[in-house]
Amino acid sequence: MRKDSDQREDAMTWDDIWTGDSLQKLSEIEPGSIDLAFADPPFNIGYQYDVYDDKRAKQDYLAWTEQWLSAVKKTLKPNGSFFLAIGDEYAAEMKVRLDALGMTLRNWIIWHYTFGVSCTKKFNRSHAHIFYYVNDPKKFTFNPDDIRVPSARQTTYADARANPAGKLPDDTWVLRPQDSEEHFSSEKDTWYIPRVCGTFKERTGHPCQMPEAVLERIIRVASNPGDTVLDPFAGSGTTVAVAKRLRRRYLGIELSTDYAEAIRERLATVKPEFKPEPPKPKLSIPRGPGRKRTMAAGYKPR
Repeated sequence: MRKDSDQREDAMTWDDIWTGDSLQKLSEIEPGSIDLAFADPPFNIGYQYDVYDDKRAKQDYLAWTEQWLSAVKKTLKPNGSFFLAIGDEYAAEMKVRLDALGMTLRNWIIWHYTFGVSCTKKFNRSHAHIFYYVNDPKKFTFNPDDIRVPSARQTTYADARANPAGKLPDDTWVLRPQDSEEHFSSEKDTWYIPRVCGTFKERTGHPCQMPEAVLERIIRVASNPGDTVLDPFAGSGTTVAVAKRLRRRYLGIELSTDYAEAIRERLATVKPEFKPEPPKPKLSIPRGPGRKRTMAAGYKPR
């Protein structure tokens, strides 16, 4: 006899956008079925969404937050990962609640962006927080080779001792628009990635759009092709669009009917890409007889 959970999983629709309240829709997801979740919830600072009130009483907002955080955790596999983007106002409260759920913090990432909010009575804001949590600190997906960047030993010092594959990014992510079309050519643990502004080709019309560069790094490092990726606040659809491009199964939840339809239109333009074979490392060839041998050529001094 089939279990109810088996029947429920068969009824799940992947590679889809569900329209409706996130709490209700999260309860419809098979528990333990998601490999990676990314959430960029409303910051409760007064953004003008079409159907959501982003200026709720603090206690009401935090009570709602506790509910959806718990619901997201239930969807994760035992080795699942969760990334959460949030502003200064509620970063500390988010961390306290994630800790209370029994998840383990791997990194508190700072995303440093350009085109930030211009202030007159305080320093201009140019960053957001991204929490990286896992269910099991000893068993989780982490693909370091998929996100390596050139190290200072390579780019600045031309040090022969540098790992030719590069290094892992730091936990502040910085990306200058001129760096590369691949989003990350160097930098560290401040993710310096410009916000998606009105003149950017990537812009969809949503008031709070995440850049694809941020989601590409997250999805590459914390999931594998064929894994399931969840975004409970799909917004402009960046998470699901990148997930589709990187050949992950995806599920987005969006309250707004108009935003959900815009996401579907965006997804229709996305084609899955196939990762090319990594280039073979360049090997130094020993010089002929009578010429100086180098450490790069395999010579080891005695």
